[in-house]
Amino acid sequence: MLFRSAKDALLASEAKFRNVIEQSNDAIYIIYESRFVLMNKRFTAITGITEEDTAKADFNFLDSVAVESKQLILDRAEMWERGEQPSSVYEFAIAKSNGECIQVQASVSQIDYENGKAYLGILRDITEYKELEAQLRQSQKMESIGRLAGGVAHDFNNILTVILGNLELAMLKLDPVDPLYKDLSEIEVAANRSADLTRQLLGFARQQTVAPKVLDLNIIITNMMNILNRLIGEDIELAWMPGENLWNVRIDPTQMDQILANMAVNARDAIDGVGKLTVETGNVSIDEDSGQKYPEPSTGEYVVTTVSDNGSGMEKYVLDNLFEPFFTTKDLGEGTGLGLATVFGIIKQNDGFIDVASEPGEGTTFKIHLPRFKGEAESAGSFKERGVANVGNETILIVEDELSILKLGVKLLTGLGYKVHAANSPKEAIQLSADSTTAFDLLITDVVMPEMNGKELAQQLLATNSGMKVLFMSGYTADVIAHHGILKDGLNFLQKPFSLIELSSNVRGILDS
Repeated sequence: MLFRSAKDALLASEAKFRNVIEQSNDAIYIIYESRFVLMNKRFTAITGITEEDTAKADFNFLDSVAVESKQLILDRAEMWERGEQPSSVYEFAIAKSNGECIQVQASVSQIDYENGKAYLGILRDITEYKELEAQLRQSQKMESIGRLAGGVAHDFNNILTVILGNLELAMLKLDPVDPLYKDLSEIEVAANRSADLTRQLLGFARQQTVAPKVLDLNIIITNMMNILNRLIGEDIELAWMPGENLWNVRIDPTQMDQILANMAVNARDAIDGVGKLTVETGNVSIDEDSGQKYPEPSTGEYVVTTVSDNGSGMEKYVLDNLFEPFFTTKDLGEGTGLGLATVFGIIKQNDGFIDVASEPGEGTTFKIHLPRFKGEAESAGSFKERGVANVGNETILIVEDELSILKLGVKLLTGLGYKVHAANSPKEAIQLSADSTTAFDLLITDVVMPEMNGKELAQQLLATNSGMKVLFMSGYTADVIAHHGILKDGLNFLQKPFSLIELSSNVRGILDS
């Protein structure tokens, strides 16, 4: 009777022990003499390995370990055999039979078991955690590069403004057939490429200064067709398939130009010789079920711009790094690696997302999703091309703490016929306004200056010049300008570096409004 009671107690204890193991959220197993003598249901759920699998004579747990982790497991096994104590907690990858690869954290220790030593292991699925960790690292990296971009943008844009402005003035004085004109044109091309590079840096860092409008993308893309044809060349056919009853979106039209231009160049480089680039638009509603196939929460109504090519396609490692800043498969000097990073940054800045499908030799398809905006579409220009400067005879006050830009602004505006007063600081501008007997028609002011910012200066001057209009300019990035209260609807803003055409059209447009 005593023996039966002890046996019943032991069985009850084992049942409780087994119940505790089965209720665990972690996978628990025991390996004794190279055999799995215990494994709970969670172990099967995480690894895909069943008790029937472990009972097979040819079963080897190493077969379930991902290739990149096999050596780690072998090294640890050798350390145990030599009597050493490897770290009890480590991470490795498991390749499940269904093709899925998961990351696990393992805690393994030796225990006494029957007549020898066994290994007690606890596994935890950390795949989601590792993905979030990778996303955080990516976010931190983008933020760091964004800070770097913002840090250099102001000084770099000021320098480029002076270079490009004086180049334009010099070229206006020359006959286009003059050999010097051609040399200056080469400098202009290089300076504009530098300006584009700065814009791309700010684009992927989501720090571009933007003026969003409610747009019909069919109109924007139609207006871009000639530009896209020139970008891709005669050997590549361009097919445009506008969707019917397309919803409106809200985005800066120049950003949409950037997206399309970068996508076209990317497709052109992927096509060897003759090929085809197709651009199409459409509406899509994404619910919670269909939204699961996308890499991030994306329920809602979207306007989708699909850009597909029949080029070389991409390997998985290229797809995994596609939107990384400075990642490029091109030879040195042939690409910056910022084109698609810029596209990604712009789309994220506008609360959208991008989906990519590609296989080697099968071409590539990008699907750009921008949120639907319920409102009437506004008119918007497309790519700006060199034109004729607008002239006038109004009185303008220009305020800029960078003396070289101030001198350039005076030269440009005076050359256009305007009567120009210049101030190198806000204090000087206030004094000049107080001493002047003439009312100013327009104030052009830098945003970030010593003593006070451009907005504060404008407010003071408007108190005595109520009819004066204001144009803000800056080489700083959007976040810095927003901090100074400039980026609001209805305010006029000119991003440095700017050309004579851009300056003249902005000034004329504001004065005529």
